[in-house]
Amino acid sequence: MVVTGETTFTFVTSGVEQALEQAIVAAGDKLVHIMGGATIIQQALAAGLVDELFLHVAPVVMNSGTRLFEHLGGPIQLERAEVIESRHATHLRYRILN
Repeated sequence: MVVTGETTFTFVTSGVEQALEQAIVAAGDKLVHIMGGATIIQQALAAGLVDELFLHVAPVVMNSGTRLFEHLGGPIQLERAEVIESRHATHLRYRILN
């Protein structure tokens, strides 16, 4: 595998909070993005570590998977910030209000 550019990957196994702390320190004054499957996003949302949520919705039907908004320990309040339509997907950006 060849990796080019300035992106650095660090794998943290001590929990989402520790991973985010390390990412913030490493990023300095740059933005930190949490990317991954539903489980990691659920952990970050439940811990109150997310201030914006970007969803990319494509017209693909899957038989199974993890529901994004389960296992959060309670409701979260979202405010729609942006909707972008493209040929292959709809891109949604929400602010987390609580």
